[in-house]
Amino acid sequence: MKGLNCELPSSTNFIQSIINEDLKNNKNDGRVHTRFPPEPNGYLHIGHAKSICLNFGLAEVYDGLCNLRFDDTNPTKEEVEYVDSIMADVKWLGFDWDDRLFYASGYFEKLYAYALDLIEAGKAYVCDLNAEQIREYRGTLTEPGKNSPYRDRSVKENLDLFQRMRAGEFPDGSRVLRAKIDMSSPNINLRDPVLYRIQRASHHRTGDQWCIYPMYDYAHPISDAIEGVTHSICTLEFEDHRPLYDWVLDNVTVLCHPQQIEFARLNLGYTVMSKRKLRALVEQGIVNGWDDPRMPTISGLRRRGYTPEAIRDFCERIGVAKSNSFVDIAMLEHSIREDLNARAPRVMAVLRPLKVIIENYPEDQVEMLEAENNAEHPEMGSRHVPFGRELYIEQDDFLENPPKKFFRLAPGREVRLKHAYIIKCERVVKDEQTGQILELHCTYDPDTRSGMNNEKRKVKGTLHWVSAKHAVKAEVRLYDHLFLKENLEEDEDFRANLNPGSQEILTNCMVEPSLAEVLPGYRYQFLRQGYFCVDQDATAGQLVFNRIVSLKDAWAKIQKSGNN
Repeated sequence: MKGLNCELPSSTNFIQSIINEDLKNNKNDGRVHTRFPPEPNGYLHIGHAKSICLNFGLAEVYDGLCNLRFDDTNPTKEEVEYVDSIMADVKWLGFDWDDRLFYASGYFEKLYAYALDLIEAGKAYVCDLNAEQIREYRGTLTEPGKNSPYRDRSVKENLDLFQRMRAGEFPDGSRVLRAKIDMSSPNINLRDPVLYRIQRASHHRTGDQWCIYPMYDYAHPISDAIEGVTHSICTLEFEDHRPLYDWVLDNVTVLCHPQQIEFARLNLGYTVMSKRKLRALVEQGIVNGWDDPRMPTISGLRRRGYTPEAIRDFCERIGVAKSNSFVDIAMLEHSIREDLNARAPRVMAVLRPLKVIIENYPEDQVEMLEAENNAEHPEMGSRHVPFGRELYIEQDDFLENPPKKFFRLAPGREVRLKHAYIIKCERVVKDEQTGQILELHCTYDPDTRSGMNNEKRKVKGTLHWVSAKHAVKAEVRLYDHLFLKENLEEDEDFRANLNPGSQEILTNCMVEPSLAEVLPGYRYQFLRQGYFCVDQDATAGQLVFNRIVSLKDAWAKIQKSGNN
């Protein structure tokens, strides 16, 4: 632990400034103890990644501890599947909770006992108003609430009713336990909030042991205190809940009083961060599960091909702020490009094949041409790619009637084939009925082989290609933003803004033979195309690639223009 006389880390954000001040004053005996407390009611998304990196990262910086705790107080929406996926996501991002895995459900008996203490102290009561009546009595932001007609029940009656609530004597929704605070408080969260409700639902850990469950705002602060958390870091929407957080801890007997600190949540372009909306996308079949590569979930990003290093870099770049802001998705894409630029081998893949026949190349000849795996990192070595008489190039790399600045292949024009020769288009073969281009007949200059110190002839265009005889067929899935609108308002119908072109599946792609036996999760740069990852659907007989991101880097251009 960082002690009073230790040199403190420099403050990179306002939370570190608070912690540094606490350590200078020897608050919490010089301890720094955080927690990441997800509710297991869905898969984690990129916004949670920011919180994970912040909470576990602060513990690392200050030689402290960080717990993983599941706030599992709502059994109707929670599942073991979500618990397992959350643990996998945290570990994949590079963090570990060691032996500090906790569940709010593990504290149910203690939480119940604390509730009895509140009743005995006259600070909680059983209320018979239904949910709609409670909302009506609560008032508005401009008008105070009014007391429940059950607010002045005796301690004895409240204890009896609450114990009978636990025993299952009353139907769901018929009674709740409420804190007795202040119905005229300007903070609506302090107007006698509900602490417990009756809910007959089987819990993923406690089964049918309980029929009353604590509310999040009651269970969360006590769980923090039980675990010895010093700094309870949460997103900005909980700022108005902080007085209730403090009230609970001030009125129950706990060993410590954690400090709640709020930071701005992540709002990312062309996506949504609401678990409710993400769940709707999955349940309504709009996407193919929580790990659909178009989803902003950590599992979706992982399947698409994002690396934990890129996500951690993104979270560091966006920083920690006190007020909500909007983050350009190009910034996230820049982080993955930067990471993969250094680690991804370069290969050649033709997504929309057009056959090329080199008429003056020997029919039975095959050359093995050397190709570097990453020109920027020579230590990654090289490979050999076969070259023959028949090749595939991209359909977009040929135009019969090209515009002035089109430097790819056209009738009578020359281009260089990457790692190979200069070729010239001599004639075009078309389908007589449809006019569709079937193949190009070209010639090559044998004295222009790349890397042979004979590149005196210069051409403006260089194309990627694959040998038709040796090509391996593959399916390639191209992904775009899930939504058409960059910044969706909270109450806006997200379904109306879905991008119909968010996924395009190409089934007749051709890749170089070095990719024939690649494994799911491997990442490559397809020359001139972008970065791609082998999908989990890939098998020995069927290659499947996901496009992670294109080569175009809008954020890098923004940074460059800003520095000029």
